[in-house]
Formats: sequence, structure tokens, C-alpha cells
Amino acid sequence: MARRSRIDPTPFEACITDLTHDGRGVARRGDGKAVFVAGALPEERVMAVQSAKNRHFDEARTVQVLEASVHRVEPRCPHFGTCGGCALQHLAVDSQILAKQRVLMENLERIGHVTPERVLPPLTDAAWGYRRKGRFSVRRVEKKGRTLVGFREQDPRFVAELHECHTVIPAIGSRIPALAALVDGLQARSAIPQIEFIAGDPGDAFDGVALTIRHLEPLPDADRAALVAFGQLHRFAIFLQPGGLESVHPLWPEAPQLSFSLPEWNLVYGFRPLDFIQVNAGLNGKMIRSALDLLDAQPDERVLDLFCGLGNFTLPLARSVRSVVGVEGEAGLVLRARENAARNGLGNAQFHAADLAQDLSGHAWMRDGFDKLLLDPPRSGADFALTQLPLKQFKRIVYVSCHPASLARDAGYLVREKGWALKAAGVMDMFPHTAHVESIAMFEPR
Repeated sequence: MARRSRIDPTPFEACITDLTHDGRGVARRGDGKAVFVAGALPEERVMAVQSAKNRHFDEARTVQVLEASVHRVEPRCPHFGTCGGCALQHLAVDSQILAKQRVLMENLERIGHVTPERVLPPLTDAAWGYRRKGRFSVRRVEKKGRTLVGFREQDPRFVAELHECHTVIPAIGSRIPALAALVDGLQARSAIPQIEFIAGDPGDAFDGVALTIRHLEPLPDADRAALVAFGQLHRFAIFLQPGGLESVHPLWPEAPQLSFSLPEWNLVYGFRPLDFIQVNAGLNGKMIRSALDLLDAQPDERVLDLFCGLGNFTLPLARSVRSVVGVEGEAGLVLRARENAARNGLGNAQFHAADLAQDLSGHAWMRDGFDKLLLDPPRSGADFALTQLPLKQFKRIVYVSCHPASLARDAGYLVREKGWALKAAGVMDMFPHTAHVESIAMFEPR
């Protein structure tokens, strides 16, 4: 059996030339082998120590910055470098979005072999206190004598011990120690693996924030009472999840109504505590406006919106077009999208449930004629859906992406195989201080 290569603990000097897609600096050792250095930025000279060894590249972490980049800043969060929730707090915000723009353009060129005719100005919003949806891991650590609540550490085997989080909305980010103390005081604390949070608009009994407590065994009455008291004190709605998604139910208040609004379009969306909503509310409004402007749908046109979720784009579109059809794979989201259309008096928005990674030929909506296409797929992209659509019917396509590599692949298909032109593309900072790249692209027939 081959022996594993030993990690060399000797510090070494590294000159950083680039940034990886996950926010680490790129350097090369004397033998030319690439090394990805956590905590280092392009144009820096650092001392680093090896943390992992792989066949084609090594991994390392910065122990001293010898020559700092002019774009380096002091991280705002004391947990940065340990907590895995952020990767770029040491890089100035305006430089972060430019780095993400480079990632997008490099992916389009390297994977899709395409270049946009126009690079859109980056979309940004508040860099702190923006995250309104997320999941905390929970772990009782007997050696420390307490329960930890937080994001995973950079080493995902461990839960970061957070005293605060500056990227999460303040109502949650400032109360992480209180949440940890709550769980630590429960009899069932060892049976609670995670807590999800989500926030919408304030309601009468609570301030719009909902916590969903996942528990692997029934909660005793004393624990339930403690959770209710915590919710009442902080004005959080409390939900319990003893099993799968269908098991989620409110503990307090009795029937909390979760919703968020899009004032520009006079829309209110109802949602459930584990539904997908865009994490950054301020950026979401700007993203919708950008998508609608790029699509340029006219009052007499019919639009198809794939991977529509709750109708994030569908309902604003319905305000200005003849009709719009939203298609989504998760039946629960489709149901709530229909409810949201009715709630907002939009009779020209229809919704259908369909697995967009499977054969779509049997769906009646596929046979309807459309003028424009908008799609916002998951990380895996929309390649299978695009191969099934009669693309010649569309005058324009707007593609919103949460993963630049899948966007680049799909852009390559549209441009090089189907005769479309990539007219514009740009990035949007949905997740400041992380390496996540949200982007948008517009295509027209050549």
C-alpha cells in the first residue's frame, strides 16, 4: 500500500498571482506546482504553511503577510479565518466584486469559449447585515461544556463558536450567543443538529424572523416552553421540524404569516420557513429590475419563466406583459406561487410543476407560444431544459445564474451550437464577503 505524502510543516515564502474561485490566493512553488493559499491576495508576498497535499496542487494557509496588497483591509468580524461563512473579508468590497467579475469572464472564455459584447456594470447593495436566510449548525461539545451554534468552520468537521455575525441580518447576527444559550439549556440539546433562519416583513406578533428547530427526538414540554419564551422575548416565530420538509409546523405564534414585499411592483409574497427566497433583499430588487430591463418584454408579449420558485421574477413580469408562465420543479413552491399571484390580483400569471431536468415533451405549456425566456436555474444550470425548448420562438433570453461555470457551459451551447449571440453579461454581489458569484446574461438570435 502506498504511503500518504507527509505535509511539510516548514513555512515557505509565496508570491500570490491570482485568486481562486473560492477566494484563496494562487502561487507556485519552485517546482512549478500550484499552491492555493488561504488568507492571501493577488500581488502579495506571504509566508505560508502547507495544510494539504494533492497530486496536482497543494493547499496552504497564510501565517504572515510580508508585502500586503493595496486592496487588503482589516476583516470586520473577529471570527474571520476560522468561520467558513466568509472568504473575502480581508479584501476591500469594491475589489471583491471586480474579482467576481474576473471569475465570470474567465469562465465564459475558458468553458463556454464566448465573450459578451457588453460587460454590465456590477450590481451591489449593502455589504453587511444582508443575509436574511441561512442555516446554523448546532453541536454540543462536552469538552467545552457548552453548545455551539454557528456556521461550519473552514474545516467543515467543526462548528464555529460565534459571538456575532456581521453578514447576517442584525436581528439574528447579534443574538447567536443567546440562541446558543437557549439550546444549551434544553434537555434535548444533543438531539438538535441545526437551526434555520429566514426573515421577511414584520408581522403583528413577531418581527418577521422565523427560526426552524430541527430535532431528532420529541421535545419535552419544558423545552417547548423554553422555545416559546425565547420566541416571545425576541419576537421570533418558532417552527419545529421533527422529520422531513412536510413535518415543519409552527410552535409560536399559532399561525405566523411569513411574507416579504417588492415595493417597486406593489407585490407581497407569502412563503414558508424553509422555502427558497433570495438571501439579499436589497440586491434582489435590483436584480429583478436588471433582469426585466434586459428582457425588455412588451405589453403584448408572452413570457416563459423557468425555475420560477415563488414567482420572484414571474409576478413583476406579470405587471407589464400580456401573460407569463412560471415553471418550477418543487410542487410546494408552485402552490405558493399560485397563491401569491391570486393574492396580488394577477390573473395573467400561470404556474406549472415540472422537473426541468427530465423530458418535458408531455407538458401542455411546452406547446404554447412565447416571445421571451427568463431562467434562474440552480447551480447545475439549465442545459437539459435548453436542449428541449424550441429556441427559435424566442426573441430574447435572460439567464440569471448562481454558478458561473454552468452559465458558461450553457452560454457556449446557445452561442456555438444554436446561433445565439451573448449580448451582455455581468455580476451581482448577492453574497458580499463570500466567493459566491451571482451573474446575469442576455442573449439574442444572431
